[in-house]
Amino acid sequence: MIIKVLGPGCNKCKSLEESINAAVKEAGVAAVVEMVEDNKEIEKYKVKSTPALVIDEKVVSTGKQLTAQEVKTLF
Repeated sequence: MIIKVLGPGCNKCKSLEESINAAVKEAGVAAVVEMVEDNKEIEKYKVKSTPALVIDEKVVSTGKQLTAQEVKTLF
């Protein structure tokens, strides 16, 4: 599974990345977590707000700080 956090590297983005890492660990799933801060790359996903969460190239959340529990429901 490839999980991406799209955003400018703000505190909300970092918080989401921490929640994702915790969720991956708790769920015991094999995943690669990437932080995407490049605006041109973010534009490819056509998201209107960040942070955005992308799982296996599908945008599953935008503009929200999710908890680890909320992230696990998206796997």
